[in-house]
Amino acid sequence: MKKKLLALFLAGAMTLSLAACGGSASSSAAASSEAASSGAASSEAASSTEEPITLRIAYMPNYGSLWSLTTAMNKGYFDEAGITVELTEFQDGPSIIAAMESGSIDMGYIGQGAHKLCIQGNAKIFALSHVSNGDAVIGGPEVKTLEDLKGKKVGYSSGTSSEDILKNALEKAGLTMNDITAVDMDASNIVTAMLSGGVDACATWSPNSLKILEEGKDLTKLCDNTTFSDKTVSLASWIVTPSYAEANADKILRFTKALFKAMDYAADDNYEEVAGYVAAQTKTDEASVYDQRGDADWLTGEEVARGAADGTVEKYYEIQQQNFIAAGAVESEVPVSDYVMLDNMIEAGK
Repeated sequence: MKKKLLALFLAGAMTLSLAACGGSASSSAAASSEAASSGAASSEAASSTEEPITLRIAYMPNYGSLWSLTTAMNKGYFDEAGITVELTEFQDGPSIIAAMESGSIDMGYIGQGAHKLCIQGNAKIFALSHVSNGDAVIGGPEVKTLEDLKGKKVGYSSGTSSEDILKNALEKAGLTMNDITAVDMDASNIVTAMLSGGVDACATWSPNSLKILEEGKDLTKLCDNTTFSDKTVSLASWIVTPSYAEANADKILRFTKALFKAMDYAADDNYEEVAGYVAAQTKTDEASVYDQRGDADWLTGEEVARGAADGTVEKYYEIQQQNFIAAGAVESEVPVSDYVMLDNMIEAGK
């Protein structure tokens, strides 16, 4: 499968290697047995020979977080593995990690920004989800270029991919955070502030970025992830705490295998069907969810497993870490194998 975003990144990654080298949660419980109650899912699901388990899963209300998860639920892949999932919605990755550390969540999905917490030892990555292109910096009527950000009030969410793309944008314009009035706010509040004129510009992720651009007037998308594909990569991953990883390797592997089956299906041009699953979970308009299909390079489970085996996935996380260090978000280099469970990805692909 030819993938433009992945090709752009790989070209940039080669250049970089030659040079030197995201609040409060609201419950939305949903068991996979409910999702699989449709005729299609129940007819496809095989009787599991595995011991039944229940996993508490944290997600964010967007296509990127739910594309594979809801597919696994609706196609019966979790049922086949003897897994019941209980879902809880969060607004950002750091909040998900905090919930896992408190013991209320078993596994969760994170975007680019929260990966720095994995490098720092707060969580371990057991599966790569996709290479993202859902982040954007958007300017209001008086902000038409990145250079126009100087002196402006800019909304962002600290510790998330929002902060990462904002800093990349400022650097590209020869600016720093000290050159703007940075307003740290919840992701949902960014939408309100941008549409009401409460801020001059913002940095956020899909679907918020799509909503702002669709509903706002005289707005400009100043940059997105592909703008920086020559030097960085934006990843989305599935994570657990280190203690959970140590005690529950079998549960993690079973979940990953089901997830990889779902990725194989969902990435195979079944976007409209998957958008329906995501819209049902998030209780949002199916057309707006379908519009999010361009937010990433949607990897198959087979591609992730193969990439974990041949070093490609490890290189993704190495480059991500190098950029965190360069930005001052991470103090020192850590072996990727310390926090990325490559063996789990390889085994799940067998």
